[in-house]
Amino acid sequence: MKTVKEKTRILFIFDASQSMNGRWEKSTKMNVARNFLIEMIDSLELESNVEMALRVYGHQSSFPPQDCEDTRLEVPFSFDNAGEIRQTLRYLNARGTTPIAYALSMAASDFPESKELVRNVVILITDGVEACDGDPCAVSKDLQKKGIILEPFIIGIGLDKRYKKSFECVGEFLEVNKERDFGGILNYVISQVLDKTSMQVNLLDENDKPTESNVPMTFYNHTTGKLRYQYMHTMNSMGLPDTLFLDPLIAYDITVHTLPELHTDSIRIEPGKHSVVGFKAVQGKLRITSQRTSLLKNLTCIVKKDAETINVQAIDYSQKYLIGNYSLELLTLPRIKIDDVQIKPSETTVIDVPRPGLVTIFKPTYGPCNLFIKIDGKMKWVCALDDRELRKTLTLQPGNYHLVFRSKTVRLSHYTKKRSFIITSGSSMAVRL
Repeated sequence: MKTVKEKTRILFIFDASQSMNGRWEKSTKMNVARNFLIEMIDSLELESNVEMALRVYGHQSSFPPQDCEDTRLEVPFSFDNAGEIRQTLRYLNARGTTPIAYALSMAASDFPESKELVRNVVILITDGVEACDGDPCAVSKDLQKKGIILEPFIIGIGLDKRYKKSFECVGEFLEVNKERDFGGILNYVISQVLDKTSMQVNLLDENDKPTESNVPMTFYNHTTGKLRYQYMHTMNSMGLPDTLFLDPLIAYDITVHTLPELHTDSIRIEPGKHSVVGFKAVQGKLRITSQRTSLLKNLTCIVKKDAETINVQAIDYSQKYLIGNYSLELLTLPRIKIDDVQIKPSETTVIDVPRPGLVTIFKPTYGPCNLFIKIDGKMKWVCALDDRELRKTLTLQPGNYHLVFRSKTVRLSHYTKKRSFIITSGSSMAVRL
């Protein structure tokens, strides 16, 4: 099967407010930020599965007065647009205010709908905090929850440390205090965006060894709740859990589809570092057998844990479950209920269904007919026979049975017909009403 590679779309939001004209070491903040961003555009241009776009704010209207809608998508997403982005950056002039929240909200429409697998990333480069009445934190959280963007990166240029907290709720904040650090920060961000990070999931046995395997695993985006990855847990050639490569920009809710399932929420992985997530997944097996499997080939068993149905298991098949006590309901005629079935570590618990018998019931005419089993002197209903059938063959567990029948043409209960019979293991008989 061909693996589809994800496309990464990076939207740079560039601060061109008047404060970017301020001196910063040997030049202005505007020039330093522009030059390093151009350098990064040069390197991204070589990436085959990356698209870029540029949104700018604060560059259209002079301050004062304050124009809180001064933002524009200067270069939309497309392949081979690096030259256009470079040219746009070179001719930008810093003039206006800092409408960060508004620029972020407008960025939602900058990412066109796509049928491909895409990751939408925002990198905001700024030297100031929100200057209008917007709430960048609320806007960012809303865009992430809707699945429009991943958690943004904010690169703060010469910002006062007091403003750092105002950006931490927007995304991952990276502070640049010296000009020489700018290139390293940009490279760090791009490596986070483009490089997937390794992880292994350890399914631990009773000795806390990662030996359990062959279980499906589902990874959801914690913020949006949407499915992100799904794998069948596998052991590699060295007998260790296989390595997965995940997007490090996402927090994950992980479900391991044991019976019953195991869950963990809000798992974050550190970019560039191999992560390990462990689940206590001690399992044993349950097998349901019978001497006359051919008669019970369609038999199923309802498996419950704490009154919740977790599986419907077929006969003559071994199924793994987490260790513990379960209750079973075998869909034989009549049903067999077994409580406190214990699943033990690395063992197979076998439930043997008593050998059934066969009965063929002949009705003289069409009409309602019900089958009962007599237990401790009480009649327990087993099943109803089809009114429209004159002949029915049933596979029954050993026991004392009782038929109750009335012809469809008879309107008096007094004419009810009854017939008793006994089924023993392996027997076969005919009953005529």
